[in-house]
Amino acid sequence: MAVALLFPVALLNYLDRQMLATMQKSMVEDIPSITNEEAWGSVLAAFKWTYAFLSPIGGYIADRFSRRRVIVFSLAAWSVVTWLTAHVTTMDQLIWARAAMGISEAFYIPAALALIADFHTGGTRSFAVGVHQTGIYAGQMLGGLAGYVADAPGYGWQWMFSTCGMVGILYALPLLTALKNPPRPADAVPVASPAAGLKELLGNRNFLLLVAYFTLPAIAGWVIRDWGPKILRDQFSLKQGDAGMLAVFTVQIASLIGALAGGLLADRLMRKNPRGRIYASALGMVLFLPALFGLGHAPSVVLAVLALAVFGLGWGFFDCNNMPILSQITRPEVRATGYGLMNLVSMTFGGLGDKGYGALRDRGVPIDYIFGAFAGVALLSIFVVLLIRPRA
Repeated sequence: MAVALLFPVALLNYLDRQMLATMQKSMVEDIPSITNEEAWGSVLAAFKWTYAFLSPIGGYIADRFSRRRVIVFSLAAWSVVTWLTAHVTTMDQLIWARAAMGISEAFYIPAALALIADFHTGGTRSFAVGVHQTGIYAGQMLGGLAGYVADAPGYGWQWMFSTCGMVGILYALPLLTALKNPPRPADAVPVASPAAGLKELLGNRNFLLLVAYFTLPAIAGWVIRDWGPKILRDQFSLKQGDAGMLAVFTVQIASLIGALAGGLLADRLMRKNPRGRIYASALGMVLFLPALFGLGHAPSVVLAVLALAVFGLGWGFFDCNNMPILSQITRPEVRATGYGLMNLVSMTFGGLGDKGYGALRDRGVPIDYIFGAFAGVALLSIFVVLLIRPRA
């Protein structure tokens, strides 16, 4: 029930993020103060950096108080911000709107994944998280169609933001009524303060390795998610709607398959080995290597789409196992805080990746050089995750 109720929330969470990338052309045309790619990178980074900074705070609140209320509050807040985004007219206003979106959405993912991990304590944890993540991928796929809406007469990007905001606001009330918190164990010891939780996590070697592992592949992941439609548009002279659909649908359909398959595989491997989820996640990183190299060197749109599909499959294996691995190396009372800290580091570097990619492209750095570097980072992350030693 918890996973089913959170599926639409995860969908809206990432729909509101993804449609910005696929409607870029229309928004830039209507907001003339966005003058180059580095400026657009600043818009993208504004969301990530505020999201990153607030994630540990959102995680701590979810660990200390009601995860259910944190989730509903976050949905209502970001839905209002999504509606307000339809009314921006300058780059500064758009940056402030994306920053507000980052603040409001920062409270959702740590609380939601911790809630699912609390309910799924046995051999279904990776698969349950994987099903929730398919809601994220479905939202990104719908966001991939936003380019068509932006181009359609009588609609446009403003209509898309306004409508999605209203849907989220309307869903918040029934969610508050239906969603429940799992019962807390009798021996649960809440964290006394944010400093105590931080000390516990930062003193955990396995947690620090997981933070590094969570961050390294996400740099390439955010660039592909935010810049993918434009990469296809520029490289192969595609229309805005076609490029958005190909870039987003390919990655997200493959990620959906990867999350379900990776979750099932990880849960099965866990029956024989406590490192089963680590091995399943590392397999996803192995798939990153040819995908990133292929995307940087693809001579045709067909090969580029194939590379995106392999990347998405690997991302699904990676994505469905991060919270389950975290659950093996930390107490339940600090899981949301831990995931918030992981988001802090990952999104900070993701914002730098978005801004840096725009700056490099403005200076004429070839795409194959950039994605070759991403492949090297993915290779490093395989060694990092294999160093984690979870509890039996």
